Amino acid sequence: MTQTTQKSAFITGASKGIGHAVAQALIADGYAVTITSRKADEIEQVAADLGERARGVACDVKDPQAVQAAVDAHVQAFGGLDVLFVNAGVGHFGNVADLSIEQWQDVIDTNLSGAFYTVKAAIPALSERGGYIFTLSSLAGKNPLPGGGAYNASKFGLNGLSEVLNLDLRDRGIKVTQIMPGSVATHFNGHTPDQDKDAWKIQPEDLAQLTVDLLHMPERTLPSRVEVRPSRPPKK
Repeated sequence: MTQTTQKSAFITGASKGIGHAVAQALIADGYAVTITSRKADEIEQVAADLGERARGVACDVKDPQAVQAAVDAHVQAFGGLDVLFVNAGVGHFGNVADLSIEQWQDVIDTNLSGAFYTVKAAIPALSERGGYIFTLSSLAGKNPLPGGGAYNASKFGLNGLSEVLNLDLRDRGIKVTQIMPGSVATHFNGHTPDQDKDAWKIQPEDLAQLTVDLLHMPERTLPSRVEVRPSRPPKK
C-alpha cells in the first residue's frame, strides 16, 4: 500500500553491521525502510525481523538496472524517498603486484560505481522531497595503507563523488554527507565481531546514532564530511 506521507529510507548493504544498525535507528525515528543485500533469503529474513515497516530486497549494486528497479519499487511502496544511505561495500586487500583484475573490479564496481548507480537511481525521488544522501566512506578515503590499492582507490573516489554530489544536487534541495569511520566492529572482510576484543572500536549503533543526529540538524546547516575515530584505540 502506498503511504504518501510516510518518511522513508533506502539502505544498501543492510543485512548486518552498519546498514542494519542504521535501519533499526531510522525505524525507531519514524521511517519506513527498504534494505538491500545480494542474498535474497538473508535480506528478507532480516526485514521480517525488523518489523512491518521494513522491506527486504535482493539487489547487487553493481547492476544499475537492478538498482533502478529496487529504488522504483521503494517509491511505489512508500510514495516517495527521503533518505538514501549508500553503504554496500566490499574489500580485497593485497600488494598491487598480487591483486587480481577480478578483485580490483569487484571493489571498484561495488564501492564506487555501485554508489553512483544507487545515487543516480534515487535523485528524481529525493528531489521531490528535498532528501538526504549519506555515503559510507572510510578514513581509508584519505589515508593510504599497504595492500589497500583497490579499497583506497574506491574510497578516495567515493569521497570525490560525494563532494561533487553536494555541488550538483544542493540546488535540488538534496543534502549530502560523507561519513568516514575508522575501525568499526562489523563483519567486513570476513571479520567476526567479538564483544570483548572489539569493544574499543566504533560500534555500528554509534554510526546509526550519528545518522539520526545529522537528520535532525537545523535545515540551514550541513556537516558535509564527518570523520569518526575510536576515541581510545589500543596502544601498539
